[in-house]
Amino acid sequence: MKEILLSIQNKIQAIPGINYVDEDWGQLDDYGPHAPVKWPCCLIDFSGADYSEIGIDKSATPQNRQQATGSITLIFANLKITNSSGKAPLGQKEVAWLLSGLMEEAHKVIHGFKPDLNTGALIRRSFRRVKRDDGIQQYQVIYNLGVHNV
Repeated sequence: MKEILLSIQNKIQAIPGINYVDEDWGQLDDYGPHAPVKWPCCLIDFSGADYSEIGIDKSATPQNRQQATGSITLIFANLKITNSSGKAPLGQKEVAWLLSGLMEEAHKVIHGFKPDLNTGALIRRSFRRVKRDDGIQQYQVIYNLGVHNV
């Protein structure tokens, strides 16, 4: 799992404008606008996995081999301090819509990416907004991933 998360982290970290990319260990929980991140950020973690048996390989440890189908959650967040109303100045609107553009750039490099030799491609499954009351704009994007011979 470590190699998969690091591989995804390296891909996202290469996107200009995302200032903090890390494993999600709760940086956006209970901190409000003083979260221990640099804005905008992307947090990565496994959401879960289901395993099935695929046989035995006596040369491997453990010998019982499995495949897994799992989910990886990417959380994109930014401290939104400008509005995007119809009469706002263009520069202000661009700052307000920054996170949308960064999520699209991340999707371009992540969707279809194989983070490790034993994995399939990351395929986007769902997207949702996380409502907050502290000025942080937050979205959760979930990708599915198959892992074989583990």
